[in-house]
Amino acid sequence: MTTSSRRDGSGTPDANGTLRQSMGVPTLVFFGLSYMVPMTVFTTYGIVNEITGGSLSTAYLLTLLAMLFTACSYAFMGKVVPSAGSAYAYTRVGLGSGAGFLTGWTVMIDYILLPMLNYLLIGLYLGERFPAVPAWVFSLTALALVTGLNIVGVAAVKSANVVLVLLQVVFFGIFFVYAARAFDPSVQPLDPFVGPGFDVTAVAAGAAVLCLSFLGFDAVSTMAEEAREPRRSVPRAVILTTVIGGAFFVSVAWFAHMAGPEVMVGDAADVAAISLLANIGGNLLTALFLAAYVTGALGSALASQASVSRILFAMGRDGLLPRKLFGTVSPRFRTPVGAILVVAAISLSALVADVDLVASIVSFGALSAFTMVNLSVIATYLVRAERRTISTYLLYGVIPAVGFLLTAWLWTSLTPVAVVLGLTWMVIGVSRLLWHTRMFSRPVPRMHLSE
Repeated sequence: MTTSSRRDGSGTPDANGTLRQSMGVPTLVFFGLSYMVPMTVFTTYGIVNEITGGSLSTAYLLTLLAMLFTACSYAFMGKVVPSAGSAYAYTRVGLGSGAGFLTGWTVMIDYILLPMLNYLLIGLYLGERFPAVPAWVFSLTALALVTGLNIVGVAAVKSANVVLVLLQVVFFGIFFVYAARAFDPSVQPLDPFVGPGFDVTAVAAGAAVLCLSFLGFDAVSTMAEEAREPRRSVPRAVILTTVIGGAFFVSVAWFAHMAGPEVMVGDAADVAAISLLANIGGNLLTALFLAAYVTGALGSALASQASVSRILFAMGRDGLLPRKLFGTVSPRFRTPVGAILVVAAISLSALVADVDLVASIVSFGALSAFTMVNLSVIATYLVRAERRTISTYLLYGVIPAVGFLLTAWLWTSLTPVAVVLGLTWMVIGVSRLLWHTRMFSRPVPRMHLSE
C-alpha cells in the first residue's frame, strides 16, 4: 500500500501551499523501511513455510531478486516523474491514462484489504495466546476501536510511527539473540535455502505471497514532492529500501529455520510464529512479540483505514463512486464517515477470512502494479525515445524486461482463487472506466491516490 505524507499528516506545506522538500536519502529509506513494517515477516511466516516446505529463506531471496529489478524500474521512472509517484503515476506517464487508471484501480484492492488483514492477524495471535477468548472477539474489538478513532478524526503522528519502529527493532535484537542460542545442531547452514524436499515451483508460489512485504519501496516513490533533489534521492532510496528490507527478511527467515526447522501445516501454520517464539524464548519473547506486533498492527490499521477512506472519498467526490455514500463528510467530525464505515464493513470479513487468501490477494494487486511499472520503463525509454543506444537497450530494456518476467511469473504462481478474485476486481475496473469515459469518448478520470 502506498501512502503519501499528505494522507498521514507528516507533510508540512510552506507558505505557498507546496510541500517542504526536506527529506534526504536516509530519511526516505527510514520512511520506506518503517512502511514495510518489519514485523510483517511473521505475518506470512507460517503459511509460506507450509507452501514452500520449509524453504522460506529461498522464497524471500527469489522475491528480493524480482523486487530489485522492479525497484530499478521505479528508480528509472522516478527520474521522469519527480512529483509524487507510485505505480499509478508512473503507469499513467509510461503507458497512458487508461492503463494508469486500471493500475490504480487494481492497487485499490491492496488499500481496501490491508486494514482487514491487520484485524485478522490481531485476532489470530491474541486468540492463540488467550485461548479462552474467541479470536473474533479480538478482531472485532480492534476493528471497532480503529473505526471509532478514524470517525472522530484522531490521526497517528510521526513520533508514534518512530516509537513503533523502535519497539520492533528492540524485539528483533532480542529475537536474534534467543534464536542463535537455540540453533538446532542437526540443521546445516544451507538447509534454510536448499534443504530436503526443495521444490522450485513451491518456492515460487511462496515468493508470490511475500511480495506484500516489499510495498515499502513503492511508498518511497510517493514522497518525491518532499524530497531534496528528488530525481537523485528517490531512486537511490528506492533501491536501498529494497536491499536493506530484503536482507533483513532473509536473515529473520534463516535464523528462524536454524532454531526451529519444523514446518507446521493447516490451522497451526497461521500462528506458527507464536509457537516458534515460545519454543526459543518462552513467555518473555512471546509477550514482547505480542506487544510489538499488536501495537504495530493497530497503528497500521489506523493509518491504512484512514488512507483508503480518503481515497474512496475523493473518488466519490469526483463521481467515480456513489457520491452520497462516499463523497460526503460528517458535519460534526469533518471526516468521510460513509467511506470509513464501508471499509469497516469490508473488514468484518476478518472474522471468517483466511490469512493465506487475503495475503495472496494483496500480493496480486502489488504484483500487477509492479508488472505495469516495468512495462512503463520500456515504453518511456525505448518505444517513445528519439535516440536509442546499446547502453539504453541494456539499461532500460533488459532490466525492466527481466523485472516484468519475474513479477509475471510470481503473479501466475498465486493461488487460483486469488487470481480469479483479482481478475474480477480488474474487470469491475474496466467496466467503470468504459462507463465514465463513455467508451473512451471522454477523458479518462484521474484517481486521487495521494489524498
